[in-house]
Amino acid sequence: MLDDAEEEPITLYFSTTPNGFKIAIMLEELGVPYDVKFVDLGKGEQFDQDFLAISPNNKIPAIVDPDGPDGNAIAIFESGAILLYLARKFGAFYPSNERAKADVDQWLFWQVGGLGPMVGQRNHFANSAPEKIPYAIDRYTKEVERLFGVMNKRLEGRPYLAGAYSIADIASFPAARIWKTLGQDITKFPNVERWLNDIGARPAVSKGLAVKKP
Repeated sequence: MLDDAEEEPITLYFSTTPNGFKIAIMLEELGVPYDVKFVDLGKGEQFDQDFLAISPNNKIPAIVDPDGPDGNAIAIFESGAILLYLARKFGAFYPSNERAKADVDQWLFWQVGGLGPMVGQRNHFANSAPEKIPYAIDRYTKEVERLFGVMNKRLEGRPYLAGAYSIADIASFPAARIWKTLGQDITKFPNVERWLNDIGARPAVSKGLAVKKP
């Protein structure tokens, strides 16, 4: 979406998690130049002091935009904040109408405050915890199922979560696409399945998902 081929690239601090893929997809959708700095979570690189100066919560993703709002570099952490910043900066995937903005905002915050954390907890207790706790696995599997149901109802008769394709969809897609890992039966959520297929067919989404550990 940029005409200036000499634009200095944004730096994306990335790992292959749903949150990391959100921003890779967004940058690909925007068509802006970016460089990837892989943060190896298994090696604890998220606790390096240089990274903490950019992302004080020691989480990926984070970005550094050399061309911030005042012309100076800006560092941003938290995936929702990054999506909003990029959408506003480049005027894309975020509406100008205030009512439509509110619609996108509520589904973006639904993802960062609900779907994302519950997917993370389900993955942790089912796949990473040293002790398998049936109560925890069951609790988070059912909560993810409930949230898929909320999304399925929302997508009834709608192509996307908030009207046109937006940062709300970009935020939710990477977590929802791993439904099998989350113990879900996607056939119970036909509207979500259709939405996943439609978004997954976008060339920029394929490119964003292709970003891997070097």
